Amino acid sequence: MSAAELDRVVELLVRQVGHWQQPRWSAQAAGGNVARADLVHKLVQELATLAADAAGEPRRDVPRLDSDLVLPDQLRVVAADLVAAGAPEPVLARAAAAVAATRAAL
Repeated sequence: MSAAELDRVVELLVRQVGHWQQPRWSAQAAGGNVARADLVHKLVQELATLAADAAGEPRRDVPRLDSDLVLPDQLRVVAADLVAAGAPEPVLARAAAAVAATRAAL
């Protein structure tokens, strides 16, 4: 799994949700009892944790901002952080799988 492949799956997800307005973010994700925004924020947190581990830095909570409309930008940032941290291929593959799973659940 390369950084380019991770970037590709992140961009697919961002294209899927980037135009959503608040009611769509608040709707329930497919097959679950969690809002779509909560599911994407969980993904953002997972990638941020992987990035912190790869960089040897302490794990931090990603803030849940007032507007869910910023979630695609947060996802792009933490994915870029993961790549910049020099994460090994298995970690990039795990991140890409998490992105793909979240995309399927939306």
